[in-house]
Order: sequence, then structure tokens, then C-alpha cells
Amino acid sequence: MSAIEPNWLSLIWFAGLATVCGIAFLIIAGMFPLHARPDAAKSPFVTLLVLGNATLLAILLGATGLYGYLELRWTTLIVVSGLIFLFAPALFEEWRWPLRNTAVELSVLIGVQVLALAILAKVGSSALAILS
Repeated sequence: MSAIEPNWLSLIWFAGLATVCGIAFLIIAGMFPLHARPDAAKSPFVTLLVLGNATLLAILLGATGLYGYLELRWTTLIVVSGLIFLFAPALFEEWRWPLRNTAVELSVLIGVQVLALAILAKVGSSALAILS
């Protein structure tokens, strides 16, 4: 494994975090454009949840990309990102929301993204310390 990527633990963390980014992107992309959402998802609270999720996703994407850039080989970063981009829609299709309540789904997604950011802050603190 070290011949492919010497920092395999960072590779596992990056793959997990990038998968969260990919699935969150697909969920949030389904909520845009804001005026074309179903009637059940047009409340101001749900609009706030959509915008909050989009903001968190932008932060998570940037931080995950920076973490991957600082910790992994360039070729590993490209291959893993490509595989996640390829297979995230299949994971999204298997993700079944039994509640069918947009506000609950988006609230859970905010929780998942905040958890991913907390994990990234814990795991990537040494890598990000290089920048300061």
C-alpha cells in the first residue's frame, strides 16, 4: 500500500470526507433553483436550511480539498476524487429517506456536515498547521 500512497490513513479520511461532500452536493443540488422546489419545501425555514447547507458544503469542499492537497500525492488525490465523483450518484440512489420531510432531511444533512467539519478539524489540524 505504501507504494501507491504512503499516507494511507489520510487517504481513508479524505475518501470518507469527500464521499460526504459528493452525496451532500447531490442532495443540495436537488433543492435549486429555489423557486422550482415543491410546495412542501418552499417555506422560509426550509430556504434557510438549503442556504445553510450550501454554505457548509462550500466550506467542507474547500477544507477537504485543501486537506487532500496537503496530505496526499497529487495522483492519489485525482484518482480518489474521480472514483468518488463516479460512484457518489449510486450511493445517493441507495440513500432512502423514509420520512419524506424536507426540513428534517436538511437538518440531518447539516448535522452530518458539521460532524464532517469537526472530524476534519481534528484530523487535519496538523496538516493545516503547515499553512500558518
